[in-house]
Amino acid sequence: MLRTNVSTRPFYNERAVHVVIGVVAGLVLLATLVNVVWVISLSARNALLGTQIRQDEQTATKLDAEARSLRSRINQQELAVVVGAAREANALIDQRTFSWTEFFNLIEATLPADVMLMSVSPTVKDGETEVRMKVLARRAEDIDAFMESLEGTNAFSGLLPISEQLNEAGLHDVDLVGRYAAPATETAR
Repeated sequence: MLRTNVSTRPFYNERAVHVVIGVVAGLVLLATLVNVVWVISLSARNALLGTQIRQDEQTATKLDAEARSLRSRINQQELAVVVGAAREANALIDQRTFSWTEFFNLIEATLPADVMLMSVSPTVKDGETEVRMKVLARRAEDIDAFMESLEGTNAFSGLLPISEQLNEAGLHDVDLVGRYAAPATETAR
């Protein structure tokens, strides 16, 4: 028996190499197809969005021209009257939201026996309530105690006497001013 190799080259299993090359080529082809589909889809979307942008710009230009036309036809004197009426209405609404009951309950709880409350004037501006009070007392210390008691409720802050004088009866006549923030209640009034 002869045992010699008469072939000039060794035998290789080329089938496995061809399968691997075929799988890689298939993956490359699949990725290429996906990219082509994406490019076509994005190009169509880009064209659609470009058209929509142009339409929106035309609409914006048209609306801007209409707004300028409307603004030029507004009577400034009538507008000033309407703005003034709106401010007055808002001021009335703000005053309506001021709870006199809560306010006077705080005053009653903190008013010393030797101090008399003569007048109260709240002013609501920009959401803050400023309160002016006129009080009479025999001694200035009683008014100081009243102011400290009010600020101790945390509903009043920045209370200051803006004028103080002795009247003909010898009583201290003091005008107080400060900010008032109604305490939170369970029920809205």
